[in-house]
Amino acid sequence: MKEVSGDEIIRKAMTRGCDAAEVFMKNAKGLSVEVKNGKVEALEASLDFGIALRVIKKQKTGFSFTTSPEGIEKIIDEALEGAEWTYEDEFAGIPDCMPSRELSVFDTQIDILKEEDIIRDAILLEESALTWDERIKKVRKAEVSAGVGSTAIINSKGINSSYKSSYYSAHVTTLAQDTGGDSQMGWDYAGSRRKSDVDITAVGKEASKRAIELLGSRKISPGRVPVVLSTAVAVDFLEILSASLSSEAVQKQRSFLTGKLRQNIISGIVDIIDDGTMAWGAGTKPVDDEGVPALNKTLVSEGVLKGYLYNTYTAKKDGVSSTGNAVRGFKNLPGVGVTNLYIKPAGSQGSEKKISGNNPLLKSMSKGILILGAMGVHTANPISGDFSVGISGVWIENGEAAYPVKEAVMSGNILDMFKKVEEVGKDLRFYGSTGSPSLLIGDMDISA
Repeated sequence: MKEVSGDEIIRKAMTRGCDAAEVFMKNAKGLSVEVKNGKVEALEASLDFGIALRVIKKQKTGFSFTTSPEGIEKIIDEALEGAEWTYEDEFAGIPDCMPSRELSVFDTQIDILKEEDIIRDAILLEESALTWDERIKKVRKAEVSAGVGSTAIINSKGINSSYKSSYYSAHVTTLAQDTGGDSQMGWDYAGSRRKSDVDITAVGKEASKRAIELLGSRKISPGRVPVVLSTAVAVDFLEILSASLSSEAVQKQRSFLTGKLRQNIISGIVDIIDDGTMAWGAGTKPVDDEGVPALNKTLVSEGVLKGYLYNTYTAKKDGVSSTGNAVRGFKNLPGVGVTNLYIKPAGSQGSEKKISGNNPLLKSMSKGILILGAMGVHTANPISGDFSVGISGVWIENGEAAYPVKEAVMSGNILDMFKKVEEVGKDLRFYGSTGSPSLLIGDMDISA
């Protein structure tokens, strides 16, 4: 592929009258393998290359991109033309140059993987799920993905950052069936920028455990009871909350956290952190997608909202500094997103996965539900935070697992729910770039 010089693109744009210019370049390749019955069901290779140019001229923004190294002159013309037709925006701009540091985001072991290595791991993933228990009758999906890429951000204010990154992930869905004909689904996922962090066998076994422990599920009577959110379910709800932590959503009045800065918004025992510097984190990058250095910031401390997530544009609008949370592809302008967002675990972080009766948070419950799955969390109202979701899990009596629960519905408001957190577990686990330990919630409305 023809070598592309970001500096040269900047120079050409600036000589044509721009006040500022920025180049974003992405080059990535990946492979995803799905197996069924020990054989490859689907194999998908991806190869992405793109160059984006943003120019600022008289407080007007122009933008263009190309997927070909031969299209450089064209994107310069298009970006400059675009700047002639957009409106003046006093907040338009690009970030100044700031020192950054190297972070662990590239695993050479992933870079040297061959197709047969990924196929072998996908087969192992399916086998580990199927052999866990004879009641596991089928693996619906066993998929392993790997990829590497390079990113470069260059601008006319001196930013010139480039880095290589990698990822490796495993995802499996299982079906369990008992002698009475009841069948239940289970799943698990693990992903990291480092291959050694992904335990293929453990992912397969955990998915099967989840399916098995839901066999024989019963309906329950409606009521208001305490619940424990498993790590996966807590992450689902935290992702909805994280959307409201975006300054972009706040400025557009699409956040239920608008106007709540420095206020108590959730339980005082909950801290929420966004850490772009975490070694090997799925959301870790040395700089964000505008070249602003990654930061570790506490967004909620002891239940108090300390700040929002910002890119350069939204920060300028609020008269603050960017938090290093610009996210983008090469086909669009930067938005705002998380890096590695998580709820701080109690005490030191534990690595043991807690299920059903051995989850320490259950011991204080005379009765309630350990929620292992929630369906429809993404349908929660992003402005009010109201939700009504289907749940599955285990009914708890006197701190012990009694029987699995099915066809129940939990309703409430996300902020109200997080205000009722009475205990935070030690079992922090990430699903992608969002993580949480188990959470004990005082009481929730459950209908059947």
